[in-house]
Formats: sequence, C-alpha cells, structure tokens
Amino acid sequence: MSSAAARAISPAAAAPPPLPRRLRLARCTGGAAVTETATAGPARVATVSNRGDSLAICRVLNGMWQTSGGWGRIDRDDAVDAMLAYADAGLSTFDMADHYGPAEDLYGMFINKVRRERPPELLEEIKGLTKWVPPPVKMTRSYVEDNINRSRKRMDVAALDMLQFHWWDYSNPGYLDALKHITDLKEEGKIKTVALTNFDTDRLQIILENGIPVVSNQVQHSIVDMRPQQRMAELCQLTGVKLITYGTVMGGLLSEKFLDTNVSIPFAGPPLNTPSLQKYKRMVDAWGGWSLFQTLLQTLKKVSLKHGVPIATVAVRYILNQTSVAGSMVGVRLGLSEHIKDTNAIFSLELDEEDMNSITEISKKGRNLMDIIGDCGDEYRA
Repeated sequence: MSSAAARAISPAAAAPPPLPRRLRLARCTGGAAVTETATAGPARVATVSNRGDSLAICRVLNGMWQTSGGWGRIDRDDAVDAMLAYADAGLSTFDMADHYGPAEDLYGMFINKVRRERPPELLEEIKGLTKWVPPPVKMTRSYVEDNINRSRKRMDVAALDMLQFHWWDYSNPGYLDALKHITDLKEEGKIKTVALTNFDTDRLQIILENGIPVVSNQVQHSIVDMRPQQRMAELCQLTGVKLITYGTVMGGLLSEKFLDTNVSIPFAGPPLNTPSLQKYKRMVDAWGGWSLFQTLLQTLKKVSLKHGVPIATVAVRYILNQTSVAGSMVGVRLGLSEHIKDTNAIFSLELDEEDMNSITEISKKGRNLMDIIGDCGDEYRA
C-alpha cells in the first residue's frame, strides 16, 4: 500500500504539483473508454467502459438527490409518473444513492411500471446508477454484500447498472477492501460496473493501481468549480476513467432567476431556500463573490439569447464539452416541477468557439478553488 493512502489532503494546501511520472504506468488493462452515439448535433449517449465492463448512459442524467428532503413533499405515485415522463422523453438515466430518502424504492416502483407498460426497447435504455456511502468501518465481504443486496432489493434489479462508491476518511485504507469486495460482486453478476464518487486524484490513482476496474468518478463540476479539469482530468486522460458531474447548474443559481439580483440584502432577491442553493452560494463566495457571479450570469445570458435557450442549458453544455466528461447531472423535483424541454435542448445546443471562450474568460477571473478547497471531494473531508 502506498503511503499516499493514509495521507489526508489539506483543503488549504497550495496548488498541487504535476502528476508523477508513474501515472504513465497506471493505465487500466483494456482502458476505460467513452464512446458517443452520434445523432444530429452533440451526442445523447456515452458508453463508459473498463476491462470489458461497459454501460451506455444518457449524457444528461436525472439527479434524484432532491428526494432526500428539503425541496418539498414528494408523492410516490406522482414521482414515478414523472420518472416515466422523463424516460419517455429520452432522459433515461437516473442517479440516486442509498441515503437519498426513498430514491432507490422509487426506482424499483418505476422500473416495474416500465416492465408492465412500456416496450422492451425502452427498458433496455433505462439505467439506474446508485451510490453506496458507508461509514468507515471494517469492510468485510458480508458487510459489503449485505449493503449491495439491500440496494438491489430496493431497486428491484438482479444487477446494479452502476455502483458508485464513496469513502469519508482516507486515513482509513478500508476503501480498498470495500472496492475489492465490490469488484468480486461484479464478477458474480450483482453489479455491472464499478465507479467512484467524490474521490480525489491521488486516491483514484491508488485504486487503479490496485486493479479495480473503475469506469467513472462522480464529482462536483461547474463553470464556477473547474477543479476537475486540473489534476483529475490529467489522470482521466492517462487512464481512460471518465467523469460524471453534479452541481453543474449549482442548485439553480446558474439561471435567469438569480440574474440581476442581490441575495445579500434580506428579501431583496430570490430566497436561498434549498440545501443545494445554500451549498453552492458558499461556492460562489469562495470563487469570487456575488458581483463576479453576476458578470458570469450576464455572459451566460448573452450566449443563451444567441441560441434561444435558458442559462442553465448553456451551463450544462459548457461542462459536457470539457475533457473526460461523460455526463452531467440535472436535478429532478419529481412530481413537483419538470424541465424536460429545456433539458433536451442541451443535446441540440452547439457552443461555438466564441461562446466557449467568453465563458472561460469569466470563469478564470475567479479564484482557483483547488487552492482554497483542495482536490475533488475535499469539501467533504475538511
């Protein structure tokens, strides 16, 4: 075991050094790859793969974290009907976790309705990605298997399409034990693909060097938070591991609703009344503050008017265009509101060089969050 496994990264650390030369030897056998299914305009589907394991996902994923509470009461029947509407519209990949309230149970209800009421072709397209976020206890085979079986039962599937693993404490190297058991369960047919969420570059490298066939790492990534395009993207290019991003519209901050507003004055602007809005407002503060954020929104609005789409659509397309990004998350408030038309517009939007450069210019005016927070996922380990 490399000593890096026990070294916690300081969020206040200075910009990290270049990746070590040994990364050139860390490429997975067979590589992890992403291929895009060509359509008119940018691709809708990406296939992430490693060592013969592969999964085709919609490049815009339906994020179900809002079922965990804090966004309004969700009626289960209405939620399942909403999931069906997204799938019918071609938005067929759903991302959830063991701790997102009833998310896995809703998926189980939904997938059974698809089996009953939709053709086999749609059932084949639908993918359910879940996460396992255990406490940092001893990772025995039985403990890991019991938790994976619980998700399989809740989602009512024989095999999880993708299991994304999170680990809280890098000083405890038990994450390697857990991932080896997860890989064994994949070989036994209980999981189709192994992935990570919120791992940093150093730990991703260690995991790959230990032979774990990781296809993707889910990380926070937006125009404000470009940390994944630094060390993480370099490692991904060397190894073929892909990124799935969340926080891409910053809980709704990257929208017309917050353009030309001042949220620092009580009752003067839209309320920051969800956990996501509050979280990503802190990211804005760390990056450059509300004034610079307004400049970003004004730039995005100019691009959005040029293409006839909302600001959020531009924000997601910009991140989908970044290195190693296979897909980006857009949260769904199932049964409460829907944005199917605007989400589907992401696939037909093509940002030209002028668009991309104008957005990048404002993004770079903010602070480098790698210097302030640390690498991907370090915000959860401060």
